[in-house]
Order: sequence, then structure tokens, then C-alpha cells
Amino acid sequence: MELTTSLNYLAWTSALCIVLWLPYVLERITSQGLIPVLSYEESDAEPAKWAQRAHRAHLNLLENLPPFAALVLIANLTEVGVGGAAAVFFWARVAHAIVHIAGIPYLRTAAFFVSWLALFSIFFQVI
Repeated sequence: MELTTSLNYLAWTSALCIVLWLPYVLERITSQGLIPVLSYEESDAEPAKWAQRAHRAHLNLLENLPPFAALVLIANLTEVGVGGAAAVFFWARVAHAIVHIAGIPYLRTAAFFVSWLALFSIFFQVI
């Protein structure tokens, strides 16, 4: 099987998910220190608001990556071209992460909605 456009965007979306936890953890290390973070010491220090949003953006992508992966794999096994919708999903997820971390509420929702529409677009192309 060759690396199609949709598989390429699946790989890039996976890479985004792999690195999206870093801002949250780096904020914890910066605010608490490396040893307390590594040793699970209890702390009353609440993460910065942007770090909390980064964590939620990561969790949201974790929830949406499995259906995206499944649909892209089904599309590739059935030789249905969904590269355009996969690209829209990926770039909407990049935008979602950026605006979510930045705390821009309406754009965050719009980016999520665009990625959700891309998932449905892929679904309706493969069924």
C-alpha cells in the first residue's frame, strides 16, 4: 500500500497528538520543578490557564484521532480518495490546538466543528 494523501495526513495528525502534551508538561516542570513532576509529589499549585487548555486540546484530539484513523484506513482499503477531507481535518486540528491554547473561544469551537464535518465527509464517502 502506498502512502496516500489521507495516510500522510493521518501520520501528521498522529505526530500532532504525540507532541501536543508537551506544553502542559513543560509548564508543570517550569512552575514546580523537574523532580516534583517526575516523582508525582502532591502540589496545590494549579497549572496556568493556558496549560490547562493545552491539556484539554490534547485530550480532545485523543478522542477524535481513533475515528479519523479508522475512517482513513477504511478509505484506503476500499480505495476511496479522501485526501482533501483528511487535509481539512488535520489543518482544523492544528487550528483548534492553537486557538484553544490561546484561549479564543469561538474560533476554538469553529475549528473543532470544521474537523468534525471533515470526519463526516470521510464517513459519507466510504459508506
